[in-house]
Amino acid sequence: MIQKVVTKRSLRDSSLKNHDLAYWLSKTPEERVATVDFLRRQHYGSSARLQRSARVVQRSQG
Repeated sequence: MIQKVVTKRSLRDSSLKNHDLAYWLSKTPEERVATVDFLRRQHYGSSARLQRSARVVQRSQG
């Protein structure tokens, strides 16, 4: 039989922050970006990338 294991920890525990930081620093930049993109897709519910927009402004001479 498989037993569920639950561990409760305080979010204010500074050792957890150091552990989390060490974990993410051990990952490659590509893995970190992929994780952020995964979380963004979960939050916004779309796999489409954010739309880019640009505006060209003509400056007057003189």
